[in-house]
Amino acid sequence: MKQSALKQLVRPLIHLLIKRPKFLILIPLLGGLWYGYEVFVARPAMTYMGVPQVNATPPQTGIMTGFSHILRNQGYMLEYSESLENPLWVTYKVTKAKYKSGKRPSGFTSDWRSYQQVKHDDYTGSGYDRGHMAPNYVIASRYGSTAQKETFLMTNITPQRPKLNQKSWQRLEEVIANDLSEQNGDFWVTTGPIFDAQPKTLKNSSVKIPKAFYKILIKPSTPQTPAKALAFIFPQNAKSTASLMTFVTSIDEVERLTGIDFFADLEDDFEERLESSQTPEAWRLQEVANRPSRY
Repeated sequence: MKQSALKQLVRPLIHLLIKRPKFLILIPLLGGLWYGYEVFVARPAMTYMGVPQVNATPPQTGIMTGFSHILRNQGYMLEYSESLENPLWVTYKVTKAKYKSGKRPSGFTSDWRSYQQVKHDDYTGSGYDRGHMAPNYVIASRYGSTAQKETFLMTNITPQRPKLNQKSWQRLEEVIANDLSEQNGDFWVTTGPIFDAQPKTLKNSSVKIPKAFYKILIKPSTPQTPAKALAFIFPQNAKSTASLMTFVTSIDEVERLTGIDFFADLEDDFEERLESSQTPEAWRLQEVANRPSRY
């Protein structure tokens, strides 16, 4: 909901409460109902096997993620750190494409739900791209134009070096959206930044700069096939011509570097096996790993 729409909703409610204060008793009831729906229904429906659990101070880096909160959008969901001014994780489901990707918005929009209100211009002249975590094309082609516009909210954006954002990272997103989707059917993606203990900030801004980025793919099991997972870590200085196989890692390694527990609702023994494995061959990644970007 946009800020103007929120004001239009809130103002009549305030006038009603002034005139009829007995309705104040409804506020905690409605708040409880909303919280219950959000936590127990809406959020689990937009993740696979549990909402990622963030450790406020990952032991590997010691980076303080500070206050963070979950923001749910039409095609994706994320947890946003107000201290780092970055999303910590972003998750979405890749399904069969059913919409044409619309025209890209001319700029990026501050998210009214964020306290920091990072702006489009905070990145201008910084030497870093505004890197989408939930990709424009995947969300647009699976969830439509409204969802596409929400990928241009600044809470979905993180600083990426141009050669990474426009080369290696983009190649991976193209492969996920097209080849892996066609070959594997529906699957889930969770992605986000990785930080040093004392990250630098953008020029003339307090937005923290990640040292690397992760992406995790997981396909739930079916009666015909077992569950499978695939994880990547891309450093900011990733070589633009490197094979995507170069960046394959395990979910365990991503968890070690981020302090985030993914897929916690999986049975423990199965989770341990899945998260420790590296199985690019199960995804037929090697067939497309060296393909250049189409753009």
